[in-house]
Amino acid sequence: MRTTPETKEATRGAGPRLEIRRNFESTPARLFAAWTTAQSLTQWHAPGELTVTLAEVDLRVGGRYRIHMQEPGGGATHKVSGSYHVIEPPRKLVYTWQWEGDPVETEVTLEFIPRGTGTEMVLIQTGFADDAARGHHEKGWTAIMERLARHY
Repeated sequence: MRTTPETKEATRGAGPRLEIRRNFESTPARLFAAWTTAQSLTQWHAPGELTVTLAEVDLRVGGRYRIHMQEPGGGATHKVSGSYHVIEPPRKLVYTWQWEGDPVETEVTLEFIPRGTGTEMVLIQTGFADDAARGHHEKGWTAIMERLARHY
């Protein structure tokens, strides 16, 4: 089956859904900037011992981003990219997420909610092919948020 932009849009919300909530001792504006500037992404946007070797951001509706995460010792590079659909600083960001070579495109929604002196961040990702893919992403996002908490 050939995937068109229309079928991608129609199927993006289908499949398993992931939701992660996490509190940060940071402001919504600072967290929003961490997710939307290439320099910030290079500091924390990779799970475990992976490092970000490339981060590009064209922050506008319809603009694209690209992130490369490399395994230690010059190992495999994992490449993800997508496009921005909603940009509402500092409270909401919606973008697509697609691994290079994977036909499945998911959608990520981030909300930054003020809570006292900190922020509750809500990440929702939809459109997974199956529960296994959802589980892999849950592990990855949980590890990435640990790194984000150390930096912001």
